[in-house]
Amino acid sequence: MAGVVLDGKKVSQEIIAELKPRVKEITKKRGRPPCLAVILVGDDPASQIYVRNKVKACEELGIRSVELRPPANITTDALFEAVDPIVKDKTVDAILVQMPLPKQLRAEEVIPYIVDPFRDVDGFGIHSLGSLVVNRFAPRACTPAGIMQLLHRSKIPIAGKHAVVVGRSDIVGKPMALMLLHENATVTICHSQTRNLAEECKRADILVAAIGRPAAITRDFIKPGAVVIDVGMNRLTDKDVVVPLFAHDLSRLSAFAKNESVLVGDVDPRAMQEMSSAYTPVPGGVGPLTIAMLMVNTVDLAEMH
Repeated sequence: MAGVVLDGKKVSQEIIAELKPRVKEITKKRGRPPCLAVILVGDDPASQIYVRNKVKACEELGIRSVELRPPANITTDALFEAVDPIVKDKTVDAILVQMPLPKQLRAEEVIPYIVDPFRDVDGFGIHSLGSLVVNRFAPRACTPAGIMQLLHRSKIPIAGKHAVVVGRSDIVGKPMALMLLHENATVTICHSQTRNLAEECKRADILVAAIGRPAAITRDFIKPGAVVIDVGMNRLTDKDVVVPLFAHDLSRLSAFAKNESVLVGDVDPRAMQEMSSAYTPVPGGVGPLTIAMLMVNTVDLAEMH
């Protein structure tokens, strides 16, 4: 029996609807709406899509968005000079630096200069991450925060459950593990050096896959009845890889034939559907929630200011 689909798009729409009166109240009280500044260095196609979706969400909510698009070959000093007006603009409530950055720019140097702790809308800064460790208020990393909203709103129990997070990035893996821990789950973090990865994953009541490898989590990794959260977003173009993965899904094969590419997560889609009690599809699962939680963080910061 197939697992229940956890509809991230539906939940994200609920979150956006709840934010609208808050945005109106902020705008009324101070005479201007919340403001999100987005800095996109270069012309990475995936990043351009992400930024476009973020700006679209701002427009829907009545949040003012400011965009800065420096060239890909910009130096660190030139970038700092270019962003200086945004950094000094007190009407900007939240600042986002779109990742990944070009190779000549170091995130650990760029982010602290551009994004102060009280405008850290992505929740990636040291202050935000430290606040998460001790469970105090600060912007939370958007993707894991969105996953927590999805679990809560889908009435999936967390306390006392064994959660396994595959991936240890500062953006998803580590904050995801901490958020689950704060909800009283017993948490295991797995990564590239984990021995017997399939065995560790198969112990999970809640399995979160965030490793960036298409369909790497197969049937052997999933405990029957587990809740599977697939964070991966991988674009496949090789027919020999795509056809076996989606042999059960004629609509996806048809879309692949038309577009010559298809999105797949980090979990084998058929295994996820058949083995889980509930799962997030790719696309339409975690992705929309990331944008929604970015809007939540923007509104939270505006209210704080």
